[in-house]
Amino acid sequence: MTSSKSNSANIGLINPKSPENVGSIMRASGCYQVESVSYTGKRYGFASKFQTDTKNVSEKIPLSEVDDIINAKPEGATIVCVDLVEGATALPEFKHPENAYYIFGPEDGTIAQKIIDCADNVVYIPTIGCMNLAATVNVVLYDRLAKSKTSIGSDELIRASRDTNNKVKIKR
Repeated sequence: MTSSKSNSANIGLINPKSPENVGSIMRASGCYQVESVSYTGKRYGFASKFQTDTKNVSEKIPLSEVDDIINAKPEGATIVCVDLVEGATALPEFKHPENAYYIFGPEDGTIAQKIIDCADNVVYIPTIGCMNLAATVNVVLYDRLAKSKTSIGSDELIRASRDTNNKVKIKR
C-alpha cells in the first residue's frame, strides 16, 4: 500500500468476523476520512453478503483483503496497535501520529505477539471490559479528531453531514 500523505489514517483489521462491525467501521472511516481499510482472514469474506455499509463508503475508501497486516502498512505510516495489552498506553494519554496505521484485533481474540512486537505504539481504551470492534474503531478515530489541529466544527459541516430530514437550527 502506498500513502505517504501526512495527517492520514489507515486501518488494519485482523480476521474480522462480523459484517455488521466491518460495515460500521467503513461508515466511521468515511466520517473520519480514513484512507483505506485492510483486513486479514476469511471470516469477513464469507459473511460480507450481509452488507451494513449503509453510506456505501466502500465505493470511496478501499476495503481490501490482505495476507499480512504488517505488509499492508502504508508507506511512512506509524503502526498503532489497539488492544487490551499489558504495558499499553491509555488512549487519553496517547498522542496520535500524523500518518497512522491503526491495527485492531478480532472480535473474539487478540492481536498476535509478533504483530504487537512490530508496533510503534500500543494503545488501549481504559474501559471496564472489552468494547465491540466497531465501537473501538469509532472511539479511536474520534479521539484522533478531537486531539488534532484541524478545525473541527462549523454550520457548513453540519449542513453537509446531516441527514436530509434534519433541518433543525438553534434560534437565537
